[in-house]
Amino acid sequence: MTPQTPHKDKLLAAISNPKSASADKEILKHCLARYETWVRDMKSLSSTGEERVRELTRLLNAYKDDLEVELIMKSQSPFLIRQKGQLKLDNSIIEEFLIYLVDPQIIDGLPKFSLEIGPQTAFMSLAFTPANIGALGGKPPVEVKEKDADFALGKTIHYKFSSDPVFTAEKTTEGKLVLAVLAAECKVNLDKTMFQEAAGTAARLKQGCPMARYYVLVEYLDMEPEDCRLTAIDNVFLLRHAKRLPFGKRTDYEEVKAQHRTSPVDSDVVWRFCQEIQAFVEAVWYDPARALDRGSFV
Repeated sequence: MTPQTPHKDKLLAAISNPKSASADKEILKHCLARYETWVRDMKSLSSTGEERVRELTRLLNAYKDDLEVELIMKSQSPFLIRQKGQLKLDNSIIEEFLIYLVDPQIIDGLPKFSLEIGPQTAFMSLAFTPANIGALGGKPPVEVKEKDADFALGKTIHYKFSSDPVFTAEKTTEGKLVLAVLAAECKVNLDKTMFQEAAGTAARLKQGCPMARYYVLVEYLDMEPEDCRLTAIDNVFLLRHAKRLPFGKRTDYEEVKAQHRTSPVDSDVVWRFCQEIQAFVEAVWYDPARALDRGSFV
């Protein structure tokens, strides 16, 4: 399977955006060239385990400093600075970075078969919605609810339902979905509304896959921390240990540069997230045959 490149895709889309002025396109082309260097450097690493995570994080910080500060913020391009959130030029960096963490050189015990890793349209729930009793004899009407996930680890599941035991075409509904057993939302800034939306998404994800895990990874906090144990979110990782800059400083090159310097993405936090993935990969999610041995259902 060809690896996903969500950040590169956003850069290419921004370059072809008709609202981008010629000067903006030149800046974005420099960003694309710097992106290619970043990816090449990540792929060339020979380290493993925690050391590899630290080196990947170092490369991530260098790339984010160059793209977000030296190329975009220093240019003072009104379009790029104002629209970079909508264009997903910054948070898509984390989306693509996470793909490099789900690697046998970091995570032990990954299955040999192909997994879906990266941004996905993830399964939430499935329901049958027949219009009336007569509809029960035709194609089963299947309503699949899905939600875009910034990052997911899972597998494509193919399904087929029929009111006919031999599955004749005229009475059979078939399709596929991505079952995300671990998902993460990537935020540059996290405010209370975003947190509540993430909590709702986590709850719906776990309705369709109760053993799933759901995380939020955020660079800058724009709310007071809350106890995520009161929600379906498994944890919120604060990558930079930093709060969002005050409104008047968010477009100031020197202020943004200083914050990047004093609050880089912390490799210790990234490593903790990798350990969460490792523990999940190693875990037995459900084994009813061992209930009597355990003395409990789960």
